[in-house]
Amino acid sequence: MALSDKQKKLSLVIGFILITVLLGYLLFRVFFNGSLISEPEPFDPEIVATGTLPIAGEGEGQTETSTPGILPGSEGDSSSTPWRPGDTMPPDPNEPSAQAIGGVTEVTLVVDRPTIGLSNSSSGIQYYNTDDGLFYRLGADGQAQKISDQVFFSVQNVTWAPDGKKAVLEYPDDSKILYDFDKEKQVSFPAHWEEFSFSPQSDQVITKSIGLDPNNRFLTIASDDGSQVYNLEEIGTNADRVTPGWSPNNQIVATYTRSLDFNRQEVFFVGLHGENFKSTIVEGRGLTYEWSKTGDRLLYSAYNVNSDLKPLLWIVDAQGDRISQNRQSLGLNTWADKCAFANNTEIYCAVPTELEEGSGIFRSLAANSHDEIYKINLENRTRTLIAIPDGQYNINQVVVDESQNKLTFSDSRTGNIYQLKLK
Repeated sequence: MALSDKQKKLSLVIGFILITVLLGYLLFRVFFNGSLISEPEPFDPEIVATGTLPIAGEGEGQTETSTPGILPGSEGDSSSTPWRPGDTMPPDPNEPSAQAIGGVTEVTLVVDRPTIGLSNSSSGIQYYNTDDGLFYRLGADGQAQKISDQVFFSVQNVTWAPDGKKAVLEYPDDSKILYDFDKEKQVSFPAHWEEFSFSPQSDQVITKSIGLDPNNRFLTIASDDGSQVYNLEEIGTNADRVTPGWSPNNQIVATYTRSLDFNRQEVFFVGLHGENFKSTIVEGRGLTYEWSKTGDRLLYSAYNVNSDLKPLLWIVDAQGDRISQNRQSLGLNTWADKCAFANNTEIYCAVPTELEEGSGIFRSLAANSHDEIYKINLENRTRTLIAIPDGQYNINQVVVDESQNKLTFSDSRTGNIYQLKLK
């Protein structure tokens, strides 16, 4: 018996719904249940609870393993109490301390104006004031001093040179300039240049030159005065996988990532002279990284299904033949750009007290979180909660002076700058 037009339409609708449900189930299995993909070895809760930094299992033959260190206090040493991530443990929960000793800590407002580009260079702690368009440096007394009388209106992003004497300034209309504060001179860069990183000597920058034609897209190096420009590597349609990041030891200028599966990526290191560096494995996506002071290590964050799609901090060797060795999870859910190396073995990080599942993919989910301050010691392989700021701050950037007397940070909601005493 022939079906009526109405019955045919109903059959098509039912069939479409069944196919949609089936596809949704398969996507769930692949991306969230994880049964159809290989999973890295899960976190050891025993190790995480003591605060040691567990070393990742060997992956693709690229990672060395060694015995985890011991957190002081876990072997009968009464000088330290074991803690778990999220514990507060203030010495006196009702009385903020004047310096960071593990509990609620007094925070001082240093700049009560919206700012961007907070940086700690060899010239000092510097920033851009979005209200008046001027650049400032914080003196030893915490007072702001103008770096230059030159006004720069509507700067959207600032990339500082290591010496703090130059910066690449980016504007909403895609125009870019490199400004030399000592010489009071500026150089205009092409609008299609994206993402900048300075050389250790502060005399060159590397950037992505993104032409309309994929055949005209390169990793490009330019001198600070614009006199010399050359294309280092062709990046074509892979521009979104390339990140400029000049290492302090002058060996590596950028990274390139290749997907292995949803939980892993392979990171390749781009050198100045076509070197064939080893690669390393990253446990997830959303790679953000910071170089150590000497460029021998890479602090990075990435998310995967095992971290509930939240960013997780890792450290890995990233120099010469030791690239990919000693890959360790630091057991903290935060982004690498919320951390700062005080020296080559000590790191300070702003860590959200709570993060929603999926915040690694959608960082905006962390916009209403507030942060605590942790210190990571790579030498004795410990991490310590050192300060709970006496206010709710969504920390954007962290800088620490060389003597580790003060920690300075900017709040992403207001742009204001604050300090707390470490000693």
